[in-house]
Amino acid sequence: MTSLKSLLTLLILSPGFLSGELTVGSPFTTNGVLQRDQPIPIWGTSDAGLTVTVKFADQTKSATVSPDGRWSLQLDALPVSHDPRTLSISDQNNASIELNNIVVGEVWICSGQSNMQMGYSGIADIKTLIPTAKNLRTFKVKNTVSFTEEDRCGGHWVEGPPDSAVAFSFAYFLEKAAGAPIGIIQSSWGSSSLEAWMPCDLTKTVPHFKTMMKEFDADTETRNKITAILDGPKPWSLKDDIFLRRQTNILYNAMIHPLIPYACRGLVWYQGERNTQSMQDMLKEPWYSRNSGMLKYGDTLKAWIQQYRKEWQRDDFQFLVVMLPGYSKGIKEGPENPDSPSWAWMRESQLKALELPHTAVANTIDLGHATNIHPKDKLPIGRRLAQLATSKAQGPKFKTAEVKGLEIIVHFDHANGLKTLDGKTPTGFWIANESKTWVKADATISGSSVTLTSSEVKSPLYVRYAFSGKPTVNLVNDTNRPAYPFRTDSFAPR
Repeated sequence: MTSLKSLLTLLILSPGFLSGELTVGSPFTTNGVLQRDQPIPIWGTSDAGLTVTVKFADQTKSATVSPDGRWSLQLDALPVSHDPRTLSISDQNNASIELNNIVVGEVWICSGQSNMQMGYSGIADIKTLIPTAKNLRTFKVKNTVSFTEEDRCGGHWVEGPPDSAVAFSFAYFLEKAAGAPIGIIQSSWGSSSLEAWMPCDLTKTVPHFKTMMKEFDADTETRNKITAILDGPKPWSLKDDIFLRRQTNILYNAMIHPLIPYACRGLVWYQGERNTQSMQDMLKEPWYSRNSGMLKYGDTLKAWIQQYRKEWQRDDFQFLVVMLPGYSKGIKEGPENPDSPSWAWMRESQLKALELPHTAVANTIDLGHATNIHPKDKLPIGRRLAQLATSKAQGPKFKTAEVKGLEIIVHFDHANGLKTLDGKTPTGFWIANESKTWVKADATISGSSVTLTSSEVKSPLYVRYAFSGKPTVNLVNDTNRPAYPFRTDSFAPR
C-alpha cells in the first residue's frame, strides 16, 4: 500500500496541484543544475502567510507566501560545484520537498524548431562523442500548448546529454571549455514559427503580431480544434501535432513561461525555416502569413530577444542564434545566384540580432545541404556555439568597402590570418554597378582585406558575399572560422 508520505510527495510534485500546498517551480527537480555566478531565483506555492525556507550549500533563505499563494526568493550566487548536494524546501505546515543530486554549473535553454529538435541517431560524428561525454544533464520540456501563460510545465532533470544533435554537441564542447557541469533545458518543436514562441506582451511593440493575435483570438474554429486535440486521445496524430505547433503564441505559454525566471546563462536559438515563406508572397500585402517572413524577421527577432530579457529581468541574458545554413531547393536561378529568392535574406535578418548586446550568431554559411532542409552536419554548429559561449571568437566580418576605379577593396574585422581553406582564390564574391546586374568577381587577399575586380564590370559599386541559397565559400581567418555573408547594396528583392 502506498504510504501517506509517498502520496503527499506525489501530490506536492504534481504540476496541477492546488497552490495551497507546498510546491516548487517546475525547473527544480532532483538531478538539476543551478547556474553558477548568478543569484538563483527559486519560487513556488504554499498557504498564504506562511514562511517558506530554502536550504542549499550552507545558505538558508526564507520568504513569506503572498495572499495569492505564491512565494519566491533568491539564493546568493554560487561557484561551480560538481559535488551533488540537496536542495531542501519547507514551510510552517511541516511540508517539505527535498531535491537530491543538485550541482552548480552552466545552464542554457536550447529552443527553436526541427533542426534544434533533430536527434543524432543517424549522425556518426556526434554519436562518437557519447563515450567521452560527462557532466551533462538535461531537462526536456514536454511539447504542448496553452491559451494562457502557464506556471508549470512537464519535464524533469536527468543525468545525461540532450537528445538534440545541436544541443548535445553544444553541451559537449561547452563542458570541455568551461570545466563545469552543463545543464541543457531543451524546449523545441518542429515547424514552429518565431511568433509561436512570442508572449502576448509583444503585441504592444510588434504591430503584425498584434494583428495576428487579434485574428487568432477571434478564430473560434481553430481554438475549438486546439481544445479538442488537447482533450482528446494521446498520443496525437502527426496531423494534429503539426497543427498545434504551427499556431501563434501558445508554445511560449506552455513551454517557456513556466521556466521564467530560472537562472541560466542564456538561450540558443535555432529557428527560422518556418519564417522563410516565398519572396513573392512577402512582397504582397499583407506581407505576413501567420509569421513575419524573411524580410521582417530581423526586427521581430530583436523585439523578441528584448522581451525575453525583460521577462527574465536580465539585460545580460545571452542569445546565441544559429544562422540558417546552405539550402537551395526550388531556386530556379541556381544555388549561387545572389539575386534570387533564397535564405540569404533570412540570414541577413538573423544577423540583425548582433545590433543588440550580449548576442552572437553562429555562422553556418559553409554548411547545409542543397535539397535537405534537415542536414546532418550539426557537429560544427555545436562546436561553434560553444566557442561563442566561452570565447566570443568569430569569423571575419565585413567592415567597409572602398571603391577605387576598377576595384572594390573589402576590409574585414576579425580577419587575422585571412586565407582560404583550400589555398585557392576566394569564392562567393559578386559585384555590380548601377545596372544591378551581378557578376562573379575575381578576388585577391591582401592582409585583412580582399580586392575585387571583373572585366565585365567597369565601374563597380556594390558587393555581395555568400549572398545566395547555397554559396560555395572558402574564406576564413587563422582560426578557420568562415567569413560572414554580407551585401553593401540596399536594393530591394526582385
